[in-house]
Amino acid sequence: MNTVRKIAFLFFAAILAAFSLLPAVVPSAKAQTDGLMLFTAYRDIDVTPGQTVTYTIDVINKTSTVQTVDLRVDGLPADWQYKLTAGGWNVRQLSVKPNDYQSATLEVKVPLKVDKGDYRFRVVAGAAGELPLSVRVTEQGTYNVELTTEQPNMEGSATSTFTYSLTLKNGTADKQTFALTGEAPRGWSVSFKVDGKDVSSVTLDPGTNKSISVEIKPPENASADKYKIPVKATSGNLTAQVELEAVVTGSYKVELTTPNGLLSTSVTAGGSRTVELQVANKGSAALTDIDMQSSAPTNWEVKFEPQKIHRLEAGQTMTVKATIKADKKAIAGDYVVNMSANAPESRSEIQFRVQVKSSVLWGWIGVLIIAAVIAFVYYLFQKYGRR
Repeated sequence: MNTVRKIAFLFFAAILAAFSLLPAVVPSAKAQTDGLMLFTAYRDIDVTPGQTVTYTIDVINKTSTVQTVDLRVDGLPADWQYKLTAGGWNVRQLSVKPNDYQSATLEVKVPLKVDKGDYRFRVVAGAAGELPLSVRVTEQGTYNVELTTEQPNMEGSATSTFTYSLTLKNGTADKQTFALTGEAPRGWSVSFKVDGKDVSSVTLDPGTNKSISVEIKPPENASADKYKIPVKATSGNLTAQVELEAVVTGSYKVELTTPNGLLSTSVTAGGSRTVELQVANKGSAALTDIDMQSSAPTNWEVKFEPQKIHRLEAGQTMTVKATIKADKKAIAGDYVVNMSANAPESRSEIQFRVQVKSSVLWGWIGVLIIAAVIAFVYYLFQKYGRR
């Protein structure tokens, strides 16, 4: 009997010992989550409107079992956007091996239209708890587009091409296509280039910039003046504008002619002829240092009076005398003499046809020879004719 009691006692003691050891073998739910935590290196940062903040969120599992947690972000303003990814995928849950960690990437997009100040939110990971984060927006945000240039003013002649470099910024949260226009005076041309190609519109992603080249050409008869040319970039109800200025110093055009339009003359070999030329300023700006030049046959000479016109106002005309001297050995015939008026900004050239005639002296010598021959024949006839 005592033996049976001892066996029963030992049996019940073993059962009690087994129940006392049970918590150490099967951990409670609380013990499973006590070893979970969230970690990120940067929890309080400064940003500007439109920036995207990227966090690396580590879920650390210090328990001896696999842990799965739900991930979400709470407390962000309604117009802020975020994205949680891991391994290139959008995630809502993470499973972490025992005594290991798993990382997720949190991207928070700060809107362009945002007030300056501090913004707080948190990452919630189920039983692992919460991770508070703070973002300080250092500038007052805007929601607009900007068209700017560092050099809005250019100067040149009426034959110049005025080239400006602009920057277009899409300060909105949406992709925009902007039509490009320029309001130039009548007769002017305005063209746009992006990446070296002619364009009439340009497309920009949110928060991005684009460099635009603007080429403006005035008409050749544009008067010397300052011209304002507004340039616009328009997308829907969004418009950005910059005012460009082109300072036209005037057009430059010199014209060389004769008073009657005749471009021919005659001269005897070795002789000279003076012709009148007219140098006219047909541009809208004064011409300076107009140099008279010529190109003539070998051993010919061309002299101008005056040789240089120091200043000729717009619309004025000056008379220049050109003296052409032919080579004394020149054979009778037609010759070409080129004359030009050369200003630093413009040049005009004419061709003179010069006819060389035999010298009158040789004509008289011929007449005298003929007369002498006739007289000699007459003398012979009178002396010997009666025999």
